[in-house]
Amino acid sequence: MSQLEWLAAALVLTNVALVALRSVWNYPFALAAVTLYAFVFFEAKLYSDMLLQGFFFALNLYGWAAWMRAREGSDIPVGWMTARARWIWGGVTAAAWVVWSAAMHRFTDAAAPWIDGAIAMISVTAQWLLARRRVESWWLWILVDLIAVPLFAWRGLYATSAVYVVLLGLSIDGLIQWRRAAHAGTVAA
Repeated sequence: MSQLEWLAAALVLTNVALVALRSVWNYPFALAAVTLYAFVFFEAKLYSDMLLQGFFFALNLYGWAAWMRAREGSDIPVGWMTARARWIWGGVTAAAWVVWSAAMHRFTDAAAPWIDGAIAMISVTAQWLLARRRVESWWLWILVDLIAVPLFAWRGLYATSAVYVVLLGLSIDGLIQWRRAAHAGTVAA
């Protein structure tokens, strides 16, 4: 376990705690964390997760701008997806997982292309929905955490695995907090 991994882990925990509280200040922590984790995942040969960090960097910039525009005083409004949107996002995510993981399996020496690909594609969807302030993003983060904990432990990334255990708790709390906020100001899209 490197000092880089520990620093990235601390930044991620701070980021997710601030997201659960709907604080726009989560984004600087996210940008720093994903930058560091790109190097950590490269060393572990988890290439899908490494490339995912670049996507997270760009989407965190988008999310930061979107949250700043949507801010109502100190609160960030959140809402639900429509049933149709859930089906579309689910189908696109599943298709992306199959295509991405097959490519990682065929063209790289990735340690776990299918599991790592699932984490990556579910994370892409979750991060996009988080930037759009949708409650369902938390269900996806919970799923990512449940898959990631054993994968990262298997690859010797024990600090990161432990972080994902904590992220699981924070994701559950985020789901509870965002559900309450969404019920208080029902928004659907």
